[in-house]
Amino acid sequence: MTIQFGTDGWRAVISDTFTFHNLRMVTQAIADAVASSDWDNGACREVPPDPHKIVVGFDTRFLSDRFAQEVARVLAANGFTVYLSQADVPTPAVSYAVCNLNAIAGIMITASHNAPRYNGVKLKSCHGGSALPEQCKRVEVYLNDNEAQARGPNLMDYEHARAENRIIRINPIPAYSDHLRTLIDFDKIAENPQRVVVDSMYGAGRGIIRSLLQGTGCEVQEIRGEMNPGFGGVHPEPIARYLGALTGAISMGLGNFGLATDGDADRTGAMDERGNFVDPHKIMGLSLRHLVEKRGMTGSVVRTVSTTRMIDRLAEKYGLPLHETPVGFNHIADYMMNEDVLIGGEESGGISFKGHIPEGDGVLMGLLLVEIIASSGSTLYDMVENLLQEVGPAFYERRDLRLRHPVSKEQMSKRLEDEAPAEIGGESITQVSTIDGARLMGSNTSWQMIPGC
Repeated sequence: MTIQFGTDGWRAVISDTFTFHNLRMVTQAIADAVASSDWDNGACREVPPDPHKIVVGFDTRFLSDRFAQEVARVLAANGFTVYLSQADVPTPAVSYAVCNLNAIAGIMITASHNAPRYNGVKLKSCHGGSALPEQCKRVEVYLNDNEAQARGPNLMDYEHARAENRIIRINPIPAYSDHLRTLIDFDKIAENPQRVVVDSMYGAGRGIIRSLLQGTGCEVQEIRGEMNPGFGGVHPEPIARYLGALTGAISMGLGNFGLATDGDADRTGAMDERGNFVDPHKIMGLSLRHLVEKRGMTGSVVRTVSTTRMIDRLAEKYGLPLHETPVGFNHIADYMMNEDVLIGGEESGGISFKGHIPEGDGVLMGLLLVEIIASSGSTLYDMVENLLQEVGPAFYERRDLRLRHPVSKEQMSKRLEDEAPAEIGGESITQVSTIDGARLMGSNTSWQMIPGC
């Protein structure tokens, strides 16, 4: 089998490539890689992590709980103590548990925002963020070696592992929630309670935002919060085309604005009181402005190459350093671990800010948006309009196309750079960036991009 880790793990179609056997083989390779002498390379935390602890979590997808148990069985058979979630949990909660329990790594069974037929593995390093590219490559090397040697996975009986405390069931939500309470001003929210609709899209974020807002006076209505491994027939991705249910809830008067999280709750989207989708570009802009102007926070700003230039203009206004990265939150995490980053984010909805783990977090950013609206005394629609007047106007659209004849990332980037048009729609092309795919910059800061992932 050919299994490769992308920017955030491995994903495949259930019962096609994502099978119990293949998952056990991947887990054995992870166990071998984590047990190797230079897995963390001393770069994780000041206090060395326990090399025998690994956290495992899972989302609401079909068989995710069973897949997670198989992962735990393989890890236990390889001498690790496995902290296995009792129920479906957000990826950021698993990532935080890695840090909170001082574990060497974390594994999350999820295909994130992908279609219901997919499942996958997200591999977390001991700093709580995604495993580094060299760590993922090491897993691939062990996987190939094990297959070449016809070496199957070590496997331990689940009940036996439980009896020997090699597999320990945990609930990571309380510690994760306590951590979020240190990052969000719930007192400010309580001064101006909001009416909000939370769309969990049948994902692992279900119930968490509603629970955290209890006691603030907010009226929270949650939709699509029950278990539905088919996700209602749509991708659990918080973008406009999949948020018809949220639009309907707001039009029925269930709330004055809406929050949405994806399948594993590491991405966010929002909707204003008029039913307009508020994309992550605007959420990140509103968040940056709030953190600086209302909280007085400072630090550098990190955005991916596919994220709005409104962020650049805000960073320039506040005199904050700005960094541009390829697509993927793992690149943002690199900066968060090595310098004082105020906020980092990408167009897909993965955003985080100072004090949190280097991981996109849809629950955290949804709660911050509630704080922003409560602090402003305004509506989400008016706040977005004000942002666009200040550092816009800015408009964004994404189109997903399947290539009939896929080409390599390097070939595509080279051709688009060499054959870039002089203008598009009457707008002169002033620069072609190949930091990730190809981005064509217009003279008025407009841009079009074909990403390389």
